[in-house]
Amino acid sequence: MANIVNCNSLEEVRANIDRLDRQIVALLAERGGYVKQAARFKQTTDDVRAPQRVKQVIANVAALSKEFGADPVVAEQVYRSMISAFIDLELSEHSALNSGEGHE
Repeated sequence: MANIVNCNSLEEVRANIDRLDRQIVALLAERGGYVKQAARFKQTTDDVRAPQRVKQVIANVAALSKEFGADPVVAEQVYRSMISAFIDLELSEHSALNSGEGHE
């Protein structure tokens, strides 16, 4: 596993988790920005749902799990949940764009 520090207390474990959470949320925000942009390029809600793309992302995550030593079951569950939430976000963005409201 990448750069895992051997902690000497629960507080140290939690501090490292908090540090990683900050980075993860920053990456989620960045990913969300791209998801919103993707809505501009899709014609239909079926294009937004893109089941083939979901399969591709899950396959990529499985490979990355092996590469980084992550638990593949946890990685897949997290990604399936994240993808579902981002699809909802993109559907909302897509709807707003197609109703003339638009978002940043």
